[in-house]
Amino acid sequence: MKTVLVTGGRGQLALCIKDLSKALKDYLFIYVDHNKLDITKREEINVFFSENKIDYCINCAAYTAVDKAESEKHIAKSVNKLGAKYIAKACKENEVVLIQISTDFVFDGEKNTPYIENDVTKPINFYGLTKLEGELAVTSILDNFFLIRTSWLYSEYGNNFMKTILKLGKEKEELNIIYDQVGTPTYAGDLAGFILKLITEKSNLYGIYHYSNEGLTSWYDFTKAIFNLRNLSIKVNPIKTEEYKQEAKRPMFSVLDKSKTKKTFNIEIPYWRDSLRKILLKMNHLSN
Repeated sequence: MKTVLVTGGRGQLALCIKDLSKALKDYLFIYVDHNKLDITKREEINVFFSENKIDYCINCAAYTAVDKAESEKHIAKSVNKLGAKYIAKACKENEVVLIQISTDFVFDGEKNTPYIENDVTKPINFYGLTKLEGELAVTSILDNFFLIRTSWLYSEYGNNFMKTILKLGKEKEELNIIYDQVGTPTYAGDLAGFILKLITEKSNLYGIYHYSNEGLTSWYDFTKAIFNLRNLSIKVNPIKTEEYKQEAKRPMFSVLDKSKTKKTFNIEIPYWRDSLRKILLKMNHLSN
């Protein structure tokens, strides 16, 4: 029996992992939120790891409020940088394989082709900076790690763009949505499936990998797709980034290249529209 620790246990990725892991009989999954394990406290982590025989740690815990991070810098850094560092050190000391989740926001968005794993990182907001610092901590401390960058994560759980749009679709007749930021919406359930594959296949092909759904789109077209699949006639107006006031800058183009991931692990990755349709069906927002 292998034991898998999942931090950020109430977040959307952890909850998707929880759904899929129920079918895995040879693994014990331990889900912890910050009340059960505060990853910003090194001693608390050390005690937890020493008291539990852990084989894998999936670090889903993160401070993800991109705009609030600009004013809550201490909290963002504590979770995203120091938390990742303390988890990595505990994994090193206890021979645990770490699966660290990161983000497309470590890039500046100045490219016009998808980012590969070894492209130069250059975050343009504080959230991205803290996630990059977490990456650097993990890669400097550990050899046995998977660092997975993903983008525009959504699911039936938690707070995310898709759920916000569904809510606004019930309340508004017209929405203004940014059209000039391009990336890839990623269903958290697809990412969860990939993470569990790494564990169940006992992969030792450690390193940095990109995983998002296939294809690319804008927030505007993503919104239109949600409403079209639900057959809703909400008016959606395309606006420029500069017309929408946000505290933090966003990368204008943050599409991730998954070639290395697909080749290394011999997988196919679903197209973003297909996964969106699947999740809306699951949420009973669509009929067959």
